[in-house]
Amino acid sequence: MLTMRFMHRIGYAVLLGIVLCGAVAEADEYAAKRRAMIDELRRETRWVSSEIGKSELDVRVLEAMAKVPRHEFVSQDLRSIAYANRPLPIGYGQTISQPFIVALMTDLLRVGPDDTVLEIGTGSGYQAAVLAELARQVYSIEIVPELTKIATERLKRLGYTKVETKTGDGYYGWPEHAPFDGIIVTAAPTQIPPPLVQQLKPGGRMIIPVGGQFLPQYLVLVEKSEQGRISTRQILPVQFVPLTGAH
Repeated sequence: MLTMRFMHRIGYAVLLGIVLCGAVAEADEYAAKRRAMIDELRRETRWVSSEIGKSELDVRVLEAMAKVPRHEFVSQDLRSIAYANRPLPIGYGQTISQPFIVALMTDLLRVGPDDTVLEIGTGSGYQAAVLAELARQVYSIEIVPELTKIATERLKRLGYTKVETKTGDGYYGWPEHAPFDGIIVTAAPTQIPPPLVQQLKPGGRMIIPVGGQFLPQYLVLVEKSEQGRISTRQILPVQFVPLTGAH
């Protein structure tokens, strides 16, 4: 006759098996969605190849996008569509950018393994996580304190130790850690902030959406030569939330 203790052990083992099977199924589901997202990124890159000047994104960028669990950066009710190629709300009037824009901006930055990158607009923390897969160090500024707290805790929980965050007005950058090899701005100012240009290292790149909230916005690539000369190039029309702050 089975003892009550043994029956309890069987019940626990069955329950554990169900939980583990569910976790594996969920992991497989998200892995499949990430693969589908990467396929979509490749297709969209080819569609806009004449505008961005290339038909393929850097394989390192695609690998980073395939690795970061985007579903962890949205609310539970949005996880089923976390890998759709569209922006999603994250609260406080902010959004997580669509995967293609994240991938394109990251690609244009040309992040190297020894680079230090500044991000303006932490938001959910997703872009910072993608950058952390590629860079030596990422500094990220968010103007909404609640989002800073949420993103900081999330990045820590997911093991992204190379990201340092703070609450502040991103217009003024983070001079204590300048100069930066790359700067990425995920909210649109009406003009390129001079402090960010100053904090860009010679030979560095900045990718930033520029334009008014109700006016055309363009993704702009800013390059600083080794001699300190600045050049800019419009890439694509985009739509970002405005860069807010005391400036």
